[in-house]
Amino acid sequence: MSIVDELHYPSRWYTKLLIVILAFVFFALLATVVISGVLTYWIVKPQRTSSEINMASFPGRPDEVDFAIAGLGSRRGWFFPGFRGAPTIVLLHGYESSRGELLTLVSALQDHQYNVFVFDFAAHGANAGVTTFGYREADEVRAAIDTLAKRNDVDAARFGLWGYNIGAYAALREAEKDPRVRALALDAVYDYPRQMVKIGVEKTGVGGFPMVVKSAQMCFAWMNYQHMNDPPLSAKLSGMAGVPMLFIQAADDPELGSITREVFLKAPEPREQAIIAHGNFVNLPDDEKREYENRVVTFFLTRLPVTQAAGTTPAAKSAK
Repeated sequence: MSIVDELHYPSRWYTKLLIVILAFVFFALLATVVISGVLTYWIVKPQRTSSEINMASFPGRPDEVDFAIAGLGSRRGWFFPGFRGAPTIVLLHGYESSRGELLTLVSALQDHQYNVFVFDFAAHGANAGVTTFGYREADEVRAAIDTLAKRNDVDAARFGLWGYNIGAYAALREAEKDPRVRALALDAVYDYPRQMVKIGVEKTGVGGFPMVVKSAQMCFAWMNYQHMNDPPLSAKLSGMAGVPMLFIQAADDPELGSITREVFLKAPEPREQAIIAHGNFVNLPDDEKREYENRVVTFFLTRLPVTQAAGTTPAAKSAK
């Protein structure tokens, strides 16, 4: 009897066992793919949080600013004016957060005469869509900067960016090709968006099952196939020489903290590192939040002053 016939009509015990094992492996792989696909969908469609506030009564006299992103539709952000002609700090929220959760940091920066701008990424706040963990979010940052640079009350050539996880990745990705970005504060930055997919899967509690993380990362890569060959952020860091960067890592977030440290070590000067006890700015207790805000404000005051001395020009970035 041939091997094919034996597999079709098993008569020996070991052939029957082999077929059972193969069937088990097949259905296990199928279940893994299905579970990973569902998990990936849940991860890229986070539960949105409301960021509605009464603009008329909010201190700081914010303006609503609309801008459009090719292929993603329109966004509405809040512009908080500072000293006329001052640089603008764009604050970029993290995963499952929103612009409304950054208002205390907005106030801390505006109190020092900076213009400050906040908006919600895709799949966050009132915006539909899915998150790409930084790929397309960097396009949103570029569109915001382009719109703000057209105003006559800001310094169109000097922007600072602060971001947390998704916001940090998008900030650095944009800064690597935008000479208008003159200072960066990066909290929990990562090198590849797939690293955030892994963290998202692990938070569901099923990350320990074989192949689930890898399968979810493959699903995410397929969803963002146009970026499949994009290099890590650290590959282009050498072009950031002369642009001050503050890297913030949290002791209670060892995975992202470790990745942030690796990116920090690859960054050129001038660079700074801040290690804090607890991560996720929006959930910090009041005393830690004030300390955090003071650290960020001090960085921008030192590295991106509100006014420039006459006749000075900020160091330009190296050609990309």
